[in-house]
Amino acid sequence: MAQAITPPDVRHSVLEDVLAVLIGTLMVSFGLMLLRQAGALTGSTAGVAFLLHYAWPVSFGTAFFVINLPFYYLAVRRMGWAFTLKTFCAVALVSVFTDLHGRFIHIDQLQPVYAALFGNLIMGLGFIVLFRHKASLGGVNILALYLQERLGIRAGKLQMVVDVCVLLAALYVVSLQVLLASIGGALVLNLIIAMNHRPHRYSA
Repeated sequence: MAQAITPPDVRHSVLEDVLAVLIGTLMVSFGLMLLRQAGALTGSTAGVAFLLHYAWPVSFGTAFFVINLPFYYLAVRRMGWAFTLKTFCAVALVSVFTDLHGRFIHIDQLQPVYAALFGNLIMGLGFIVLFRHKASLGGVNILALYLQERLGIRAGKLQMVVDVCVLLAALYVVSLQVLLASIGGALVLNLIIAMNHRPHRYSA
């Protein structure tokens, strides 16, 4: 009986990785820009950055970049230098692009539900691009994976706890309507990632 031929594992080139990080971060940052202009937010590290941005006079980009700094140590230990370098570049680009988009586009009328859903949809596509080139946006995800490996704490559960805490804290800085829209957007984001990010189906 003839055996199925497994196609060769073709790795991405350095140029492809660079372009992917650039394109992925542009997409994620544009989605974050929509959320910011609508006064909405999302979960994880970006959600914490939004809370700081809404509560104090600090830009989202600055808050997002600084919050991620402690997690690079864990990224090096668990993921290696190549992943960490790509992630550092991705976080830096998202921090810059999110604040930079506003200099080129400002939407005077932006409905929070639309911004939350469409913004998270765009972010989800950007995340898929980054994940498939072995990069991420760091933060809580790295901590969750590290604690799962060292202490046996399920990464998904920790991520969910952090997201719930962020959304509960958001009640102090956004309205209930905006919070509900943000929760809907976060569900869209996670659904897109769950449907499209399956490492065993994509190994380049």
